[in-house]
Amino acid sequence: MMESTGGPYLNTAAVTSPVGIARLLQMTFGCTTFSLVAHRGGFSAAYGTFCMFVWTFCFAITVFIITCEFTHLHSCLSISWGNFTAAFAMLATLMSVTAAVIYPLYFVQLGCYPIGCEVRDFRIAASVFAGLLFVAYAAEVFLTRAKPGQVTSYMATVSGLLKIVQAFVACIIFGALVNDSQHSRYVATQWCVAVYSFCFVVTVVVVAFSVTGKTALLWFPFERSVVVYTFGAVLLYVSAAVIWPVFCFDSKYGSPQRPGLCAKGRCPWDSQLVIAIFTYVNLLLYVVDLAYSQRIRFVSHL
Repeated sequence: MMESTGGPYLNTAAVTSPVGIARLLQMTFGCTTFSLVAHRGGFSAAYGTFCMFVWTFCFAITVFIITCEFTHLHSCLSISWGNFTAAFAMLATLMSVTAAVIYPLYFVQLGCYPIGCEVRDFRIAASVFAGLLFVAYAAEVFLTRAKPGQVTSYMATVSGLLKIVQAFVACIIFGALVNDSQHSRYVATQWCVAVYSFCFVVTVVVVAFSVTGKTALLWFPFERSVVVYTFGAVLLYVSAAVIWPVFCFDSKYGSPQRPGLCAKGRCPWDSQLVIAIFTYVNLLLYVVDLAYSQRIRFVSHL
């Protein structure tokens, strides 16, 4: 006679609940998107490679999450599963919306020449499914976000989700920095790079400790430290938001207007403008994060 284990072997809610259905749609849309591109749509250059990476990476992690929840294998992992899934859903939302914008922007055209009508149709179809993939990931973020008064994983709170967005925006800033932004011309702009780097590293560390569930092992209060860091990040980004535009767009140090002879895609002024815009975006994100971090509870074991 077989001994009862006290529960079912398979978790059917992992595929029948609203969140489970959203993940099944993510898997379906992701597989369809990169299959259409790989079969006939095609891709090239860094932009196309990035899009394919996003779709295959998100598909693989989604399959991993569904498998672990359906088989209860996530209980054997030494991570905070709730924090991991919430962080990935937010990251996948940001990555998928970026790919959903980049791919049609660079690869979709209305006419058939010179790629042919069949290739054009495949690219249009891939773009549609890329948009649906973004909607599916955004739906998961909406369904799993922390509700008012609910005790939940830190990464599911507004503050936790903002940490992912802050790190993603910082990556955009780094991409513009390496694209001939001339950031090494002045010590002041080098300070801004140091600000972006420091805040990015600490934000990633906060996310890593939350996902691994190791916050309770720290010798200092994690929640208080995160709030103090967020306040410090606001001050640092305020300094960068003032310094970077002055040393890039003031006529004494830089150029108020885009130089007429600047090549498209290889113009330092364009990179400087992108950095300035996303510096203000991240400053706003850190301010909102600081406001919300006053009203949450940190739970490391969910």
